[in-house]
Parts: sequence; structure tokens; C-alpha cells
Amino acid sequence: MSFEIAVQSAIYSALTGDAGLMALIEGVYDAVPETEVFPYVVIGEDTHASYTTNTTLGKDVSCVIHTWSRDRGKKETKTIQGEIYDALNRSALTYTGHKIVNCEEESSDSFVDADGLTRHGVQSFRVLIERV
Repeated sequence: MSFEIAVQSAIYSALTGDAGLMALIEGVYDAVPETEVFPYVVIGEDTHASYTTNTTLGKDVSCVIHTWSRDRGKKETKTIQGEIYDALNRSALTYTGHKIVNCEEESSDSFVDADGLTRHGVQSFRVLIERV
């Protein structure tokens, strides 16, 4: 199994398994259905760099999580981002055949999207993963 699939699957499982987050959103997606309603979360872009030693195969991954809301203020977006932080930051992510060494938030931002209506939250997480 690829590191890329392992990281995305572990993050997806952690997010969809968090009852607090799922109570706030309609879903967690890779590709958003055309009929989706707000708010929702998208597992977005990821960048993988080698984290390999003489004894371990691994990757150092930066993964972006997007929050989308049509609430008039930023409170909904920031509340969802807080739940994402709680679900992922320093959590024990798992995926068969891999060990998630660490997952930490690197940055978080929220702003009004270009359409003037949609609130957009962007969080970046750094994940260190090894094959076992």
C-alpha cells in the first residue's frame, strides 16, 4: 500500500470517526458531490518527502484540510477547524502496515472565498509515517 493512500485513509478515518466533528458537518470528502450542502470538509492537497533511514522506510507529509461553510460569520468555520485540530493534532492515527509517528498542525487560516459568500478554512498538518 502506498504511503499516500495510508495517510489519506488514516486522516479520513480519524475525521469521520470524530462524533463532535460529524455533528457539525455534512461530510468529509476527497471529491465533493455536486449535490453537497454546506458545511463540509475536504481532504486536499498533500506533499510527500522522503523520511527514510538505513532501517526505516518513511515519508514526511504535509496535508491540507479545507473547511467550507456558508454561515454569515466565521464562527462555524472556526468551530469546525477546532474539531479537526482535536481529531488530528498529536492523535494516534493508524493504518494497516504503517506507523503514524506523529501528526501536528502546522498552520490554520480562515477567510471569505472569492465568491463573497463562502467561508473557507485551511489547515495544514505535518504527518510522519513509516512502513512496518
